[in-house]
Amino acid sequence: MARTLAFDQHEAIEKALDVFWQKGYHGTSMRDLTEAMQINSSSLYNTLGDKHQLFIHCVKQYTLKRRLLLEQRANSFKSPKKALESFIQDVADVVIKDAQGCFAIKTAFEVSPADKGIQALLKEDNDFTHQFLSRLIREAVQKDELDQDCDAALVADHIISTYTGWYELYILHQDPVKIKKLAAYLVRQLLR
Repeated sequence: MARTLAFDQHEAIEKALDVFWQKGYHGTSMRDLTEAMQINSSSLYNTLGDKHQLFIHCVKQYTLKRRLLLEQRANSFKSPKKALESFIQDVADVVIKDAQGCFAIKTAFEVSPADKGIQALLKEDNDFTHQFLSRLIREAVQKDELDQDCDAALVADHIISTYTGWYELYILHQDPVKIKKLAAYLVRQLLR
C-alpha cells in the first residue's frame, strides 16, 4: 500500500533553506536536509526533487518572501524618501542580526558562477530590488523630496552595491556600530 506524503512543503522548504544558509550548498548533504525537514529521502525526491531542485525551491521561496516584505514595508510610508531611509536602516539591521549573511549574496558567490539557472534567479531578484529602489527614488524626485537631477538607476545601483559590502564588513569585524554609521552616512549622502 502506498504511503501518503504528509508534510507541509512550504515549511519543509524553509527548514531546508536554513540548512543551506548555514552550511552552504556544497556543504549540505541529503542527510542534513532530510533530518532538518523531518522527512525521508523518498518523500523528498517524490515531491521536491533532488538536492539541486530543492535548492532552487529554496532560492525562489527566499527571494519571493523578500520581495513581498519590501513592498509591504514601502507601502507603510506616505513619503518615498522615508521609505528609502527605512530600507537602508532595515538592511543595516538585517546585516547586524543575521550572522550568516544574506542567503542570496552567499549563493551568488558559492553557486551562481557555475550554475546559470541559479544565477538567473538571483539576477531576477537583484533586478526586482533595483526596480523597487529606482521607483522609490523617482517618486521622491516627483514629490520634491530629492533633487530633480537625481539619476534613479545610478542611485539604486549605488545603494545595492554599498549594502552588499556591509555583509562582508560585519562578518569580518562583528561591529554593529560600524554598520549603523555606514547606513547613516549613506542616508546623509544620498537622501539630503
